[in-house]
Amino acid sequence: MVNADIEIETLAEFDQVVARGSLSGYRVQSVNLLERTFALLSADTSAAVFLGCAMEPDAAAKVRADGALVFPPVPDLPFHPYRSLLYSADELFAGLSAGYEATLDAQAYAWFQETKSDGDVFSSMLRSIHDDAVSDALDEHLRGARVVGVMGGHAMIRGAVDYRGAAELGRTLARSGLTVATGGGPGAMEAANLGAYLAPAPDEALDEALELLAKAPSFVPSVSDWARVAFAVRERWPAGGDSVGIPTWFYGHEPPNAFAGHIAKYFANATREDGLLARCNAGVVFLPGAAGTVQEIFDNATPNYYASRGEPTPMVLVDRTHWTERLPAWPLLRALARDRGMESRIALVESVTEVPAALAAMG
Repeated sequence: MVNADIEIETLAEFDQVVARGSLSGYRVQSVNLLERTFALLSADTSAAVFLGCAMEPDAAAKVRADGALVFPPVPDLPFHPYRSLLYSADELFAGLSAGYEATLDAQAYAWFQETKSDGDVFSSMLRSIHDDAVSDALDEHLRGARVVGVMGGHAMIRGAVDYRGAAELGRTLARSGLTVATGGGPGAMEAANLGAYLAPAPDEALDEALELLAKAPSFVPSVSDWARVAFAVRERWPAGGDSVGIPTWFYGHEPPNAFAGHIAKYFANATREDGLLARCNAGVVFLPGAAGTVQEIFDNATPNYYASRGEPTPMVLVDRTHWTERLPAWPLLRALARDRGMESRIALVESVTEVPAALAAMG
């Protein structure tokens, strides 16, 4: 069996496997088994692994006696370290009615702030287990997808011309059958996820959504107000298209946006950055940004330069003035690419309207 065949991630999958008679060799991940005591007592659980599965004491004792490995749930955590699925905006923002501070997202960040420098190996282990579980869930979600990354700064405000352009880009890419992936935060990232979310809606929906969002143009000074307006847009168009956001609690001042259908949120920013770019198999678009976006350009350029992930993937930088004068990343990128396999896979364009054609030409 391949790995995907031995993972049990839902109660329905658990029941299906038990009906076949044996759990031997399976990995049961973050499933509440408190009501499946009889099944656990009856089934062969030898060589099984239970990751964060709640179960009654007699069931836990029995499966351990069978030789199974049991990693019990960890109490008093605001997150599930063994989680089997990606986050949703609804999950991360649960409790928003009482203010952002009451949400899972804010509580996980507060825990991270308390533990990131305390030297406790248990806390660092929990963060690592969580991030590895998120990566596993992300790979499962994106299996077979053509993923295009849209990178850009968090400072882009709702209502700005550039924000609209990023949203239109996300919508165009999603409508072409690509899965849009962003850093999952505010600004340009939110705009691209918004565009993908509204891809199934009529064109005029974007105009209406932008008008609503402009009521809270930034997550500063109030994340609560910023997020509530986003959820109002989602309520107005509930059947949104899917996209991926990959944010991090390392940048706690950047809340996740509510328009990514699936959210892979990490504690370790390095894992998040590399994982985001590595999964963009259909290319990456770099909108104007600052230090974080510059870092992402060269994080992406390095494996393209060495072809360490295989054939170089397309890179499109948007806004000639920004990338040649304000932050002249383009001349360096072009110099690096010279006489390398990536030379034909980089492009500099003036506006987002040119991006689809640029990607297609390099695809």
